[in-house]
Amino acid sequence: MSRLSTPIISMAALVLFALLPLTGDCFFIYLGTEIIIFGLFALSFNLLLGYGGLLSFGHAAYFAMGAYACAIFLTTLELPFVLAFAGAVAFSAAGAAIIGFFCVKLTEVYFAMLTLAFGQLVWAVAFKWVSVTGGDTGFIGVAVPQALKSPTTFYYFALVICVLCVAAIWVLVHSAFGFTLQATRENRNRAEFIGVNVRRVQHVAFVIAGMFAGVAGALFTLFNHSVFVESAWWSASAEVLIMTVLGGVGSFFGPLIGAGALIVFDRITTEFTVYWPTVLGAILLVVLFFFPDGLVGAFKKRGGRNK
Repeated sequence: MSRLSTPIISMAALVLFALLPLTGDCFFIYLGTEIIIFGLFALSFNLLLGYGGLLSFGHAAYFAMGAYACAIFLTTLELPFVLAFAGAVAFSAAGAAIIGFFCVKLTEVYFAMLTLAFGQLVWAVAFKWVSVTGGDTGFIGVAVPQALKSPTTFYYFALVICVLCVAAIWVLVHSAFGFTLQATRENRNRAEFIGVNVRRVQHVAFVIAGMFAGVAGALFTLFNHSVFVESAWWSASAEVLIMTVLGGVGSFFGPLIGAGALIVFDRITTEFTVYWPTVLGAILLVVLFFFPDGLVGAFKKRGGRNK
């Protein structure tokens, strides 16, 4: 895929998403909204794994933080929407800052296991703190602003927010900080030798990734008018990992494509069978064995052969 084709394909995809509500089909509007939200979630995860080489098994914790914080700020505390939404994002960033402070002290498998431990801790708090989160029943009946209750209106709101977030992440990964983060991924020791504070760079990336995951979580709460503890469970972190691997780890738009593909596969499969986890496992095996670089990598290789 050439440098010229990337912006052209990106603009074409954006136009298609912008025109999707014109179909008038609520199913496609809901499906498109879900793809947009989880695409942002996967993109935030790829900032850690693809660009920082940091494998987190607890990334759903920040998605859940944003989701619950948005619900509590809007409904329990009755804050204005702008304050509630911004507060939810800030809460996710703060949670990521605290957890990341401890996680970046470790490396490789120890880092991954510590993120899993913190992720399960967040789930336990959401599950046990029934008076605040609703526990296993979930936080139902979120006070979504009247202006966002229309599926089409909310779709465009989510699209605008996600496009702004994607643009911000694009600028970030192509900045000096982004290249420094990639240097820590490629060779941590060499980066430290030339004076890079690896822990600080990874910590900042951890916080930024958590913040954007919080944006996705807040949007998901507004989309569903509710939030449940499953959002913080380890399987939610595994799902975003699969989205990223399916699209292509390290590819900027790969996670967006992977999120869309996985959600569409899910909807099609559940129409015919209840064994979606089995199908998901089969998809992952096929990707790992035959498309290790994901869908984007396979497309690039095919394009290279056709030249």
